[in-house]
Amino acid sequence: MNPDIKAFFDRATSTVTYVVSDPATGAAAVIDPVLDYDAAAGRTATASADAVVDHVRQAGLTVRWVLDTHVHADHLSAMDHLKGVLGAATGIGDQVGRVQETFRAVYGLGDAFAADGRQFDRLFGDGETFAIGNLTATVLHVPGHTPACSAYLIGDACFVGDTLFMPDYGSARCDFPNGDARALYRSVRRLLDLPGETRLFMCHDYGAEGRDIAWETTVAAQRAGNIHLHDGVTEDDFVAMRTARDRELNMPALILPAVQVNIRAGRLPDAEAGGGRFLKIPLNVF
Repeated sequence: MNPDIKAFFDRATSTVTYVVSDPATGAAAVIDPVLDYDAAAGRTATASADAVVDHVRQAGLTVRWVLDTHVHADHLSAMDHLKGVLGAATGIGDQVGRVQETFRAVYGLGDAFAADGRQFDRLFGDGETFAIGNLTATVLHVPGHTPACSAYLIGDACFVGDTLFMPDYGSARCDFPNGDARALYRSVRRLLDLPGETRLFMCHDYGAEGRDIAWETTVAAQRAGNIHLHDGVTEDDFVAMRTARDRELNMPALILPAVQVNIRAGRLPDAEAGGGRFLKIPLNVF
């Protein structure tokens, strides 16, 4: 059985959120939801996430899971908001503690912040399965962009996070803490060993060469045409290209506000004595 899939593109962060549902039962999962954030004003909003809620309610779906493919650096996760509104459980790959430990030090959170993933309701191991109604979802650990990235294989659809982009855009950067271009190459080859007709759903798209935004491709199309990782590209060639390319990239605009929220499963920092909530901006880290 294959899922029904509804995509929501957030133009501000070029992020795609997916509602993945079982056509037989109406059970659903939301993958990589976005919390709106105005960096200049320091203001959050839920319009993007609420559009997902509106779709879920209009379609008569029951959301069982809100999932992130990894700790995102380019947008704040709305998983905590959706958990509260929809009553769903949150989930992420079980290596998330490695990212939490690194950024606990970056933000000076100390031992009061647990770096073991307990902020999420479920931590998924490589190869673990879980149910979305009658659908079976399989978790694939695909490190490289971060050490804790996961892809979710659901029927004939695989939600790959930031391991891959559309074929004409290539691959994800590997220069974040504990990123690893060799690991990414091996993760992508694992994904591209899936059947050629497997549909692959991207987490981002930037409209390469001015084309329309797109987020769905196939294993066969990636193997034939991915500009960084098509069949025939060796691991050493990819690592050399990716390392050189990453040296030229700026940090994502929202990495410092986003990661400290996302390691908390989308929860904002606790209110301080005066009632206000504050994000930390560490200096001279990146």
